[in-house]
Amino acid sequence: MPANPLSARGLATPYQLTGTGGATPAASGCEMTNAANLGAFVQATILDPATGHLFVYNPLVITQGTQPAVAPSVPVLPADAVVTIDFGFNGTNLYQVGATGNALRRGNCVDGLNGSIFGQVSFCNGVNFFNAAFQAERAGKLVVPSAGISPKTGQACPVTRNFNMVDQDPSDNVTTEYLLSPTGQTAQDTTPNVGNLVDSTLLLNGSDNTLLDLFLDPVLGCTPFQVPDLANNDMPTSSQALDELLAAKNQRAVPALVPENDEMVLVNNEFNVAKADLYRAEIGQAPVSWVNNRFDSPAMFCQNMLNTQTPFLAANQALLATGQSPVTGVGDNLFTFMANRLSMSFVNLACQDFGLANPVTVTLNGDGAAVAATFNTAPQTATNTGARGIPGQGQRSGRGHHRLMDPSGM
Repeated sequence: MPANPLSARGLATPYQLTGTGGATPAASGCEMTNAANLGAFVQATILDPATGHLFVYNPLVITQGTQPAVAPSVPVLPADAVVTIDFGFNGTNLYQVGATGNALRRGNCVDGLNGSIFGQVSFCNGVNFFNAAFQAERAGKLVVPSAGISPKTGQACPVTRNFNMVDQDPSDNVTTEYLLSPTGQTAQDTTPNVGNLVDSTLLLNGSDNTLLDLFLDPVLGCTPFQVPDLANNDMPTSSQALDELLAAKNQRAVPALVPENDEMVLVNNEFNVAKADLYRAEIGQAPVSWVNNRFDSPAMFCQNMLNTQTPFLAANQALLATGQSPVTGVGDNLFTFMANRLSMSFVNLACQDFGLANPVTVTLNGDGAAVAATFNTAPQTATNTGARGIPGQGQRSGRGHHRLMDPSGM
């Protein structure tokens, strides 16, 4: 990571992907030519506190030992800009390492709690960014739009905190895209770079945000929250932080906040309120409390996800089937992808521990991808809730540390 990650120069300095424990990119497989499995992605969202205007800039990731296919330009940031940086990974665990001894401190960067890593994701300065953004909203400077109504369903367009689109690890990873040249070098995905890098390949981070912004919204006729991209001539673009601001503004009475049975916030395979709160704070979500445990405790998250998403998928099967699958190895279209994703989330969150039954039955092809799905849409009530998800209890999750959907991240 650059020495001053929150500065304009730091944003334009390429991040370097390499293996852990001194392993080279080639030895570890951590190369951007292997982005589908072990690619890293970085995304900055920038607030001008004086005006409330927002911007996005996607710093470039290169394989350590290589040079960018096109050198990033240094963005012009507003005075007193407040920057948040989000990280996504198509592998399992991505560690932050500063170019200097104080780089991570200067960026207010975190990749976990006391050595217990989040996994695919990490953050820099998220707490300060969201505090400043919410303050700008209250002052009337920042105006976050309405999510809108889907012309296809007549219902509110989904946001990242809706139970009808979440999975076992909601609000994770970024919408950043890179270009991979035939020579194995990466560049920012900009209009000039697309024109100049002939035969380049588009690299995507498997994320809930990418699923929502690039796959689900278009099918539903919805539009994500977009602002100027400072790297791409101010063309409108989305970001993970923008999705969270949109979700906070359009949050339903029962929001899907990061649950304590999300693998990314476990510590030694046990629930940990402090780690869950750290993750939530970096994306502008409320901490674990007696109040919100009514809908996002481990048991209630499972119940609400099943009782909301199952009928949504069943009712919109034909519409969703017209959409492209984000990961064809999971489902052959958007509908089968989301159905299989819901079924896998049931297992990964150990929802059976709360007296719930998996409502999804998927038909798989020879490669293990879903090609059909049926549902039991009868509402379910969680039992065996005990003290799980209550601040200070830290009960065991009762499940192994595994991830059925790795490396899609969605």
